[in-house]
Amino acid sequence: MQRSLSRRFQKCLQKQKQSQLLVSKFITTNFTIQENHVNATRTRENHDSWTNRILALAQTGSNNELALYEASQELNSGTKPNACALVHLVRTSTNLGYYSYAHQLHSYILRSGFVSNVFISSAFVRFYIRDSLSDAHKLFDEIPQPSVVSWNTLISGYVHSGRFSKALDLFLQLDRSEFFADSFTFTAALAACGQLGLLQLGKSIHNKIVKFGVQCSIFVANCLIDMYGKCGDVEDAILVFNKMKDKDTISWNSVIAAIWLLHHMPNPDTISYNELINGLAHFGDIEDAIQIMSNMPSPNSSSWNSIITGYVNRDRAREALNIFCRMHSKDVEMDQFTFSSILSGIAGLSALTWGMLIHCCTIKCGLDTSIVVGSALVDMYSKCGSVENAELVFQSLPIKNLVTWNAMISGFALNGDSTKVIQLFEQLKMERDVKPDGITFLNVLSACSHSGVALEIATQYFESMIEDYGIEPTVEHCCSMIWLMGQSGEVWRAERMIFELGFGSCGLVWRALLGACGACGNLKVARTAASKVIKLEGDDDYVYVMLSNIYAFYGKWGHVREVRESMRKKQVRKEAGCSWIEVDNVNSNLSFLRL
Repeated sequence: MQRSLSRRFQKCLQKQKQSQLLVSKFITTNFTIQENHVNATRTRENHDSWTNRILALAQTGSNNELALYEASQELNSGTKPNACALVHLVRTSTNLGYYSYAHQLHSYILRSGFVSNVFISSAFVRFYIRDSLSDAHKLFDEIPQPSVVSWNTLISGYVHSGRFSKALDLFLQLDRSEFFADSFTFTAALAACGQLGLLQLGKSIHNKIVKFGVQCSIFVANCLIDMYGKCGDVEDAILVFNKMKDKDTISWNSVIAAIWLLHHMPNPDTISYNELINGLAHFGDIEDAIQIMSNMPSPNSSSWNSIITGYVNRDRAREALNIFCRMHSKDVEMDQFTFSSILSGIAGLSALTWGMLIHCCTIKCGLDTSIVVGSALVDMYSKCGSVENAELVFQSLPIKNLVTWNAMISGFALNGDSTKVIQLFEQLKMERDVKPDGITFLNVLSACSHSGVALEIATQYFESMIEDYGIEPTVEHCCSMIWLMGQSGEVWRAERMIFELGFGSCGLVWRALLGACGACGNLKVARTAASKVIKLEGDDDYVYVMLSNIYAFYGKWGHVREVRESMRKKQVRKEAGCSWIEVDNVNSNLSFLRL
């Protein structure tokens, strides 16, 4: 055996180039327990030696086998490892599948007095789970004071082996003990509940998750979605999903799987159907959602609203309008959410005639003064260029919320009436129950830049946003201030502000600064901004066009030719501009390229 393993080691040495060595097995079991009569120098050397071994074992990759081999040689030489080194030895041998070697390590640990160490014992529980689950449980029972890691290791082992009831039994034992469960415990227990369909126990675990404050963990939230979906509680699965701030691929896959489980229910009611339709439309499978709605016994307004909203959210407003017309022809009752969704889609199309027709429908249904529909009407008229109608709707609303105010302020800003933006903002500040937010201030700053308001006044608005209302400035706020400073010829001040606000790594603000330099003709700062944009976003036609224009402003035609030649070499082309117009209720997209 000794000779065979040595040959394997030599073979691995030959396979690796540039001293990247591997071994497949280890060569000795003659562990020696070193006597304690050693001097301090030797002890320190042993400690340093094992520290290096631990660092090597902790790294993942092809050198794990070599690190384990060298650690074994160190052990054979008589140097005694510490507990941390032994933990890494056990973990590495487990990961590499060297079960015989791990058994030998266990024998050494039993003889050397490390058996009471909870970290080493937990590592061996993990090893025995792969080799023998019953042995792992026996070892767990022998640990004097198992840590939560020990509990998690054994619970996860039972879950992975399909013994879900046993895993939950252990979870309940842990819950009654002096230890507290953590995120890993909860995810394992939720997986077991999902497999067994134990919804009530799953909800109890959900309550504990909220109590322990780990519901924000993306891993825990994903397991909650999976558990609720497998238990048939799609509504709670979607509720957890919607509350997640950050979502990954597993989050989306879990909630989609939950929705499809609902589709296979034997006798789903209207609410169940609507959950399925809403989920499919929300995730983009709108055609499937329409097919399911077509097969529903009695689709209601919620069914139709989900499909209309799904189309609008994916910039497919024309299809949303077709669904709205079908809904109208079938005399399905429309509510405020129907109208707010379709009006949002029409605003994106700038289809004023359709917007006016739907406004008539809202009056007929008695919903035109609803705060939800009214705000959508103000937004639609503003984006269609009919700011007078938007103002009439705004004034007619008996109750206005911040969305309504922002829609009107944004409408004035969008249509170039900066004076009314400032007037309406000052009026909003006098309201008792409504306070401006970041969107409000963004429109105010935009209005300042278009109306020639002095930089000092705009800066006062900006500082008031931060100091009086506690609103954190966004990239958009920063860009608006950059443009204002550019109009005043103070782009150097804008450059300093970018770093002060922490936006130095954002390409958008540097693009804004480059544009501001074009407005005031500051070549020095323009070069800095251009290099930042190229560094952060790569070659972009905007950078070259702006530099070319600034060089032309200063009459540096040689530099203009260099920029254009660089564009040709790098195959950077200026994108075509486009514009919307409406002719006979039909929107057209006109493209043009300015050479």
